[in-house]
Amino acid sequence: MNLIIYHLSKQNIFKKSLIVKLFLLVTFCFSCISIHAQDVDDLDSLLIDRDIENYSIRIFSNYKVNKFSIKDDNSKVKFVPNNRYGIGVGFANTKVIVDVAFNIKNKNKEETKKFDLQGTTILKDQHYVNIYAQTYRGFTAKNSFDEPTVFRNDIRSVSIGFNYLYTLDEIEFSYSLLKAGFADKRHQNIFITGGLGVFSSIDYFSAKPTILSESTSPYFNEQANIKRYQGLTAGVLAGFISYFKLPENITATLNVMPGIGVMNKKITLQEDSFRPSNPMVYKLDFLLGLGYNYEQFYVSLTYSNGLYSTSFDYDNSYNLNLTKAKLAIGYRFQRKRSR
Repeated sequence: MNLIIYHLSKQNIFKKSLIVKLFLLVTFCFSCISIHAQDVDDLDSLLIDRDIENYSIRIFSNYKVNKFSIKDDNSKVKFVPNNRYGIGVGFANTKVIVDVAFNIKNKNKEETKKFDLQGTTILKDQHYVNIYAQTYRGFTAKNSFDEPTVFRNDIRSVSIGFNYLYTLDEIEFSYSLLKAGFADKRHQNIFITGGLGVFSSIDYFSAKPTILSESTSPYFNEQANIKRYQGLTAGVLAGFISYFKLPENITATLNVMPGIGVMNKKITLQEDSFRPSNPMVYKLDFLLGLGYNYEQFYVSLTYSNGLYSTSFDYDNSYNLNLTKAKLAIGYRFQRKRSR
């Protein structure tokens, strides 16, 4: 098993009780996955690597954004968080990568308060699992019709979910090779496998009084002037996972996973509420990664995106975009040789 804990950022958490519940929920679910995947007696060998040469320390910079948009045939308004960049430190071995990041704040911009926890693992060589739990408060509202851009501290967003892919072949590489600079003799020069899986998510946003301001609401119909939205999704996905050994100690990976599902949606307006009649939701996840090794040093760059789209009826559509990127530089330890 190769476990990657991407990023845990915490700054002035606006709903402490909610954060604790989300963290416990994700931790519990992830622990259940691991325990069912391996016997309890195997957990020591599963998570602990006693070879010092398999350890490294690392510094990194990252970019994370949870943004969403509402549009019709003529107009579009999107909501983008601030302080999207971070820096951090971590350690890694062949089994686990732990990174802790701190957001970079711009004193000239309003602050987005957020909690962001994401993780990816490969269990028993054929089970790809990704989980995430994100809460954001404070978004910059942008539009396509030249109205002024404003920061809205009243807008909140919550996204919780997981993706699971069962691959047809055993995955013959470890993400630690790319993300923590470790080589493995069993790795082929080119490896590609496909699979089928499922996904599920909880999605929510709210605003006071509504998601559209006085200057932007005239460009949309009444049903787009939303006070609160909540949706529960379940669906199926397919895709492929690939790995490539390139010249000059460079490695690369590309994952693509499209999916389709149904969503139970409820939209609350200022004086009314309704459930959109079209339950369909469409998604596309992809990950691109590059790695480079030089003696005891390594560099890794990863970029991933999760795109979700669904209809709100009345010619209004909703899109959610979960993006993250990371550049890491690491140094692997070397065992002292006896003379």
